[in-house]
Amino acid sequence: MLKFERVSKRYHETGEVLTDISFQLKAGEIAFLTGHSGAGKSTLLKLIGVMERCSQGDIWLDGENLCQAKQRQLPFIRRKMGFIYQDYKLLQDRTIFDNVALPLIIAGFSYQEVLRKVRAALEKVSLTGKEKKYPYALSGGEQQRVGIARAIVNRPPIIIADEPTGNLDPDLALEIMNLFVSFQQLGVTVLIATHDISLIDKMNHRVLKLSQGRLVSG
Repeated sequence: MLKFERVSKRYHETGEVLTDISFQLKAGEIAFLTGHSGAGKSTLLKLIGVMERCSQGDIWLDGENLCQAKQRQLPFIRRKMGFIYQDYKLLQDRTIFDNVALPLIIAGFSYQEVLRKVRAALEKVSLTGKEKKYPYALSGGEQQRVGIARAIVNRPPIIIADEPTGNLDPDLALEIMNLFVSFQQLGVTVLIATHDISLIDKMNHRVLKLSQGRLVSG
């Protein structure tokens, strides 16, 4: 599903941020990406989303080499991924329904398909009946669930989550993590970047640890 082969990333200003990274995630596998602040976690996730390009090596997603993808291919590649962020990145002037529907509208789904898929996604994250509310009317945990619904609404084969529980209390954080496990049990590959070691310990899943831009375990 996802494979890094000797991947490095360097910037002219700061030098090498990632060095010789190799790992593989199988379809339906869940893993945590951890490491100190500045270890390279966010850069690694940006490489998967092709928001940054690797300086060396190859990244394969579902048989496609992301490092060699042409600009015109990127919208189609990104439809295979669901992205979830610590700060939710919701449109505050749009309803919950509109926020979740956005990826489907961009992909050109019909109104009836959008309606069906959005309702199914909101049901999956226990937000049925809140379609007409606005993000500012929801709690932090609920807003994160909206972000998750938006990420899964198009049923991507891989979910990338960057510190998804960073703004939540421990109980809510565990609820969100259990949601990810439920997606993994349906065959979705899940990669979660987090600083929360105590939460990782509770989940008992594979851990990829970065230190100074190198993969030191996993």
